[in-house]
Amino acid sequence: MSDSNSHHGVLLGASAYLMWGVSTLYWPLLDAAGPVEILAHRMVWALLTVAVILAFRGRWDGLLGALRDPRKLLVLTGAAVVISVNWGVFIYTVNSGQTSQAALGYFINPLVSIVFGVIIFSERLRRAQWAAVALGVLAVAVLTYAYGGVPWMSLSVAFSFATYGVLKKLVRLDGLDSLAVETLLMFLPALAYLLFLGQAGTGTFTGVSAAHTLLLIGAGTVTALPLLCFGAAARRIPLSTIGLLQFMVPVMQFLFAWLVFDEELPLSRWIGFGVVWAALVVFTVDMLRANASRPTGAAVAGSTPSGSPAADPYPLDDRAGSGAGHGGSGVEHARISSAAPETAGGPASS
Repeated sequence: MSDSNSHHGVLLGASAYLMWGVSTLYWPLLDAAGPVEILAHRMVWALLTVAVILAFRGRWDGLLGALRDPRKLLVLTGAAVVISVNWGVFIYTVNSGQTSQAALGYFINPLVSIVFGVIIFSERLRRAQWAAVALGVLAVAVLTYAYGGVPWMSLSVAFSFATYGVLKKLVRLDGLDSLAVETLLMFLPALAYLLFLGQAGTGTFTGVSAAHTLLLIGAGTVTALPLLCFGAAARRIPLSTIGLLQFMVPVMQFLFAWLVFDEELPLSRWIGFGVVWAALVVFTVDMLRANASRPTGAAVAGSTPSGSPAADPYPLDDRAGSGAGHGGSGVEHARISSAAPETAGGPASS
């Protein structure tokens, strides 16, 4: 792999995560609409946006193949439901002035994925990985005290996205094709809900302003564009690099919560987030050491991602994940966590 190709891949990956992070500022612009209405518009316009992209590229095989495969379709139906929950909770969290909880969710998502790897796939973890998980549990305990209650929105974001990663691990499908199937499955319920709002006179699509209408339509582009960049990046750079870039999103979300939305962050919350960051340092150092022990080229991405971030911010194709450079016993969880949002916005995309 040439240096120029690698540098281009890093630029594309950073651009994807930058867009996912900045999309955190997008959803509050739509606060005239409720979270469910925003989610429904995101589903509808994301499908139309992806359809245009697939038509432009003349590539429908992945989408049609998934629709003809009952097992794959069943798994993707579950993924569509889970990512809808993730997107909805994320939008509600940000638009209700609790962006720091969204950031916490995406910070701890890799640790939740590790636990899922142990429980579901019988993976064995190294000591450093167990230490990272233990620190993550401690952080949640500290932040439960700091928030005055269990941070349910953070846990919902983390567990829904980790579940999404598990389901996507079971399906080999390009990220855009996957997003197309998931939004197609949710299209009719979303459209029916929007038509109901319009009939009841409570929808905001045409009742607020032209800018509001355009922003709702733009939710499709906000969802699909970062995924395009991410897919191109995943073919050019090691997934270990993507695994590091993923932390751009929750870092940006935390900074937005602190500096833009002026959320209250007393010392107790800083201590809790500090424990989370310590867990992620342990996690990242262990990941890099594992990568260094693998043969050259084993950690290079070889395919496109499997799902969308925040819009998702982060899921990867199982084929790519298998070469994520997390080799060795008990690190296969990289397939479901090495590239955490969309769901931020997806992250998430969320």
